[in-house]
Amino acid sequence: MGQLDGKTAIITGGNSGIGLATAKRFAAEGAHVFITGRRQEALDAALAEIGPNATAVRGDVSDLDDIDRLYAAVAEQGRRIDVLFANAGGGEFSTLEDVTEKHFDSTFGINVRGTLFTVQKALPLLNEAASVILTGSTAATSGGEAFGVYAASKAAIRSFSRTWANELKSRKIRVNTLVPGPIETPGNSGLAPNDAEAAKLWDFFASQVPLGRMGRPEEAAAAALFLASDQSSFITGTELFVDGGINQV
Repeated sequence: MGQLDGKTAIITGGNSGIGLATAKRFAAEGAHVFITGRRQEALDAALAEIGPNATAVRGDVSDLDDIDRLYAAVAEQGRRIDVLFANAGGGEFSTLEDVTEKHFDSTFGINVRGTLFTVQKALPLLNEAASVILTGSTAATSGGEAFGVYAASKAAIRSFSRTWANELKSRKIRVNTLVPGPIETPGNSGLAPNDAEAAKLWDFFASQVPLGRMGRPEEAAAAALFLASDQSSFITGTELFVDGGINQV
C-alpha cells in the first residue's frame, strides 16, 4: 500500500530534475500525477519514465492561460487535488551591474508570478487537508555572488509559504517549502556555458557542502513525499532543507 494511494498530485516543472524524480516517486506511491513542462518532447519522455499513472499538460507557469488549461485538464478527468507541488522555476547568474529588465522579468515571472497563480488557481480544486509544496532554494539566504535576482525570487517563495499556511488553515491545507541545496539537475548544468564549465561548477558546489557532494533528485523527491503524505500532517508554514548541511553547519 502506497503513501499516496488514490490521491491526485500536480507537479509543475515535472519533466526533469527534482520534478521528474518526485513525479516518479508519487506515482510509485499510488498517486495519479499531472506534470507540466514547456517542451512536449521532454514531457513525452517523462511520461514514459513515470508510467501509466500520469498525465502531461504542456505549459509555462508564467502564462496564466496555460495554468488554466492545466486545471481544466484535472477537472475534465473528474479529479480534485490532494497534493500541489509548485516546483517550476529557474534562474541565471547575473551581478548587480549586469542585471537586465529581461533577466529580472523572466526570473520573477516564472519563480514568483508563476508560483503565486499556480497556487491561487488551484484553490477551487484543492481538497480539504491538501498539501501544497513550494520549491525554495538555499540561495534565498546565502547571499551568493551574482545570484541576487534568483535569490530574491526564492525569498519571496519563503514568504508566500508562511502567509498561505496562515490563510488556508481554515481548510486544513498545509503549505510548506522544500529547500534544495546543490542538486544534480539539468537546471544546475544550465548555469554553465558548456559541459566542462558545468563540471567545474558542480565540483565547486560539492566543495561547499558539508557532506562533500551534490544531492540527487531522488533525495529531494523523498523529502517532497514526506511533505505530501500524512507523515507530515502536523507540519505547515515551515522549510525543509535538503542541502547536505550547506545552510545548517
